[in-house]
Amino acid sequence: MPRPQGFSYEHQGDGSVTITHNGRPATTLRGPRADEFLTEVESGDPQLVMARWTGNYKHGNERTARNHPRNRR
Repeated sequence: MPRPQGFSYEHQGDGSVTITHNGRPATTLRGPRADEFLTEVESGDPQLVMARWTGNYKHGNERTARNHPRNRR
């Protein structure tokens, strides 16, 4: 499974955090969630942390699901 890439974040003046993926807004965090995210992103792999927080990461089963008979319409 490839490592997540293309994520970035911007800490706004009002305390909120905007996470983007390939230049498009993925999510905005506010309040305690923004503080928790900033703590976690500074202590771990930033790309992986942002992927987890946005839910925009591959699970490894996309090709299998695409080829399943019920998804072949």
